[in-house]
Amino acid sequence: MKLLPALVALLVLPAVTVGVRAQWPQPYKVVFDLTSPDPLDQQAVLRWITEIKAANPGTETEVVMYGHGLDLVIAAKTSHAADVARAIGDLGANFRVCAIAMKNQKLEMGQLVPGVKTVPDGIGEIVAKQRAGWGYVKVGH
Repeated sequence: MKLLPALVALLVLPAVTVGVRAQWPQPYKVVFDLTSPDPLDQQAVLRWITEIKAANPGTETEVVMYGHGLDLVIAAKTSHAADVARAIGDLGANFRVCAIAMKNQKLEMGQLVPGVKTVPDGIGEIVAKQRAGWGYVKVGH
C-alpha cells in the first residue's frame, strides 16, 4: 500500500511536466529591426509574424524599418506587398518606417504599401519599445 502513492507520482508527474512544456507562453510584444534589403530577411520576418500569430494570436508584433529595410514596403520595389498587407490586415502586425530614412531616400507615403505607417526615428522607436518591455529581434541571416 505504501508503494501506491509513489507509483501514482511516477505515472502522473511526467504527464504534468509534459503538459507544462506543451503550453504556449502568454502573449508578448516583439519588435523586429529590419535594415536589410535582402529578400531572405524580408521573407523571414513575414514568416516569423505568421508563425508567431498562429501559435499565440494575442502577441503584438511590429516591424521597424530604416536604411535599406524600407525596400520591403516600397510598393514599386517589393515582391511582398500582398504578404505585408495580409500581415497588417489579417494578423494585426504593425509596419513602421523611419521618417528620417524616408526623407533621405526621397520617398513619400503614397509610395508605400497601404497600411504602413511612419515613426519620427526608427532607432528611437525600437528603443522606446524596449523600454516599454517589448522583446527585440534583429532580422538577418
